[in-house]
Amino acid sequence: MFKHFLLIARRNLLKRKFYSFINIIGLAIGMTCCILIALYVENELSYDRYNTKHDHIYRVAQTFRSFEKGQKVTTPLPEDYQVWGCAPVGPALAADFPQVKDVVQFMSPVSLLLEFGDKRLQQENLVCIDSTAFKVFSWKLLYGNPQTALVAPNSIVLTQKVAEKFFGNDNPVGKSLRVNNGDNFTVTGVVADVPANSQINFNGLISMTTARKWREDIFNYWGYVDFYTYFVLKDHADIAAMKAGIPAFIKRHNSEDPGYTIAFEKMDDAYLYSKAARQPGPVGSMSNIYLFCCIGIIILIIACVNFMNLSTARSLERAKEVGVRKVMGVQPSALRWQFLFESLLISTVAAVLAVVLTKFSLPLVSALSGKDFTPKEFFNFQLFIWMVGLTLTTGLLAGVYPAWFLSRFQPVEVLKGVFRPSVNSISLRKALVIFQFTLSITLIAGTAIVYTELKFLNNHDLGFAKDQMLVLNFEGDEQVQKNIERIKKSLADQPGVLSVAASRAVPGEFLPNAGTDIQGPDGQMKNKIPLIYEIDFDFIKTLQIPLVAGRNYSRAFLTDSTQSMVINEAAAKMYGYRHPADAVGKKFAQWGRQGTIIGVVKNFNFRSLHTEVEPLTLRYGMPDMLNRILVAVKADHISATIAALEKTWKTEAPQRPFLYHFLDESFNKQYESDQHFGYLFSLFSCLASLIACLGLFGLATFTAQQRIKEIGIRKVLGASVSNIVVLISKDFMRLVLIAIVIAIPLCLLIMNQWLKDFAYRITISPGIFIATAAISILIALVTISWQTVRAALANPVPSIKNE
Repeated sequence: MFKHFLLIARRNLLKRKFYSFINIIGLAIGMTCCILIALYVENELSYDRYNTKHDHIYRVAQTFRSFEKGQKVTTPLPEDYQVWGCAPVGPALAADFPQVKDVVQFMSPVSLLLEFGDKRLQQENLVCIDSTAFKVFSWKLLYGNPQTALVAPNSIVLTQKVAEKFFGNDNPVGKSLRVNNGDNFTVTGVVADVPANSQINFNGLISMTTARKWREDIFNYWGYVDFYTYFVLKDHADIAAMKAGIPAFIKRHNSEDPGYTIAFEKMDDAYLYSKAARQPGPVGSMSNIYLFCCIGIIILIIACVNFMNLSTARSLERAKEVGVRKVMGVQPSALRWQFLFESLLISTVAAVLAVVLTKFSLPLVSALSGKDFTPKEFFNFQLFIWMVGLTLTTGLLAGVYPAWFLSRFQPVEVLKGVFRPSVNSISLRKALVIFQFTLSITLIAGTAIVYTELKFLNNHDLGFAKDQMLVLNFEGDEQVQKNIERIKKSLADQPGVLSVAASRAVPGEFLPNAGTDIQGPDGQMKNKIPLIYEIDFDFIKTLQIPLVAGRNYSRAFLTDSTQSMVINEAAAKMYGYRHPADAVGKKFAQWGRQGTIIGVVKNFNFRSLHTEVEPLTLRYGMPDMLNRILVAVKADHISATIAALEKTWKTEAPQRPFLYHFLDESFNKQYESDQHFGYLFSLFSCLASLIACLGLFGLATFTAQQRIKEIGIRKVLGASVSNIVVLISKDFMRLVLIAIVIAIPLCLLIMNQWLKDFAYRITISPGIFIATAAISILIALVTISWQTVRAALANPVPSIKNE
């Protein structure tokens, strides 16, 4: 039986090569999309799962809210928490909860100048961490002892990539690195590079005892925020019991702060499900995963619909075959199995082709997604099992209805030549064409909306000047800090430089919060926790941030550096001022400094446009708090200006390498994940449209062949080529127009939900759908016209003579 089915299937595939090609290519592209989307989704779902204890690891989320005296303390919402918190909570958890096995804390990454011999590099993303790191996280040490590597002060563990920069392939344990032209750090280990699908990434680990040596006081202060706290739960311990004990825990340790509380988040949920702010690394989007899964299913369904449409459309060709077989005694069930076997055979061929297409697509998808998909990881036993399942699913999904439809033909009608396709079968084909084009058009319109939103983000007025703005990174170098004004002046004297400023951070970078008291409209001091920029006199002017009330910092006022503060509109509103001008002259107290508000700047987007502008204080920063120099340069001769700046820097700060980047480039990195999403969305939308067009092309070809005699007669009677093209095309175009009408509200529903992730978003305009409709109609016309024009131009004589 199997051999018989294989023989018949082979004959049919070879006999109708064109339709077989369309079916196989369509299914192969659909399967390829499913595989690629599955790889992407698997990567997103696997974040932090490389840790062997991942299902027992939790982290502490903390709230630092402010409540005035007498104000009711409300239950915090999930978005009120942040993962970035204080240090004392870690030891307190270990002491109070017997369920806790190990606790590890690490600080925000720092950038240090490392030197070994003649090699001198500014190394980013170095993290101070507890010695228990290797007990909690599954980071593999290539050299060194995990028990002692992070115990002693001035100990550093390098990643393999960084170690190779300084020491090649040698074992560096025991060797010293000079740090920031001062202390020597001893290399106590080399850790294998952390997997890319990890929220916690670093280039090196510094012992926490080193940080204690730098600032012992912050480790006992519940109000100082710069630590991430993770812990391992003991086997069979109950996290619910720990959560129930949180109120008593807070009462014992920090009862004086009503706005402080903690919550526990499972590490497995951190990347995709956490709503807490100040994450230690990248975060994913569960809605994007759902969307891509839907796209994968949609594309596969469109490919299967093509198969069903072409199979049922060609029913007349196979009707006699079915009739003869039934007369010879073949049961309908056997015929169904035969047609299902053909479908599974086509699906199998398509699956093999899909694996090949996927292999060659991996570099492109890696570039578009920002993830590293390698063929080595791709080809495994899991893929084999997955492909078997996908092949069976696709074959059955595409073949069940055609098998049932074809096996129902009545042999008497077929062999008499009176068989005609039923109205129901024709209606179903039309419905399937509408269905697949509805999905395709929805994806095309969705792509247009995604790119319109991303363009809006790139072109949105942020409220400050970021173009032609160089950021020189000196990471708190003491010599630069001491001579900051002289260095700024030397840089400002170079041709092509418009202005120079200094600050602790620049827009797009990490900012701390600061407990700040500001006098409210009622005259009482109100305590809130806004963000803080530490800046110099020239920061606001250089970034061209508009003032809406009061004045900027000025060297003409001696108290500006010690008794003055500038805030933004959001901060003025938070403290109760409807009009920014009313906040000018009010008293403030912040981090040991007291004085008055001298100005209010217009809200500017110093963070991603995913969030609204937050309350911000712009505090004058003493030189020992500054890390960045901003240089506004003219648009012309930028290369020459940079060369002049580098020469000046080497003269003024020879101990420090000249490191710079453009502010707009670093700021736009916040939207990399959105850009990658847009690239992938566009790719899969194009492929979905291609598959739909393949099906339409096949149907148009078949329709033209079926109506070849009618076309010949019409030509003889004087019909023009355009008349015939319109005749054949109008039925298909009617279906496409119906699909457009259905796709518009469907797209609006889906994309409005996606846009909710952006605080600043476009309003979806009718123009997007008009353009999408025009593109869809044009694509359909081009697809159909290839065959209809060919049929209309053919010589009518052979078609009329053939009977």
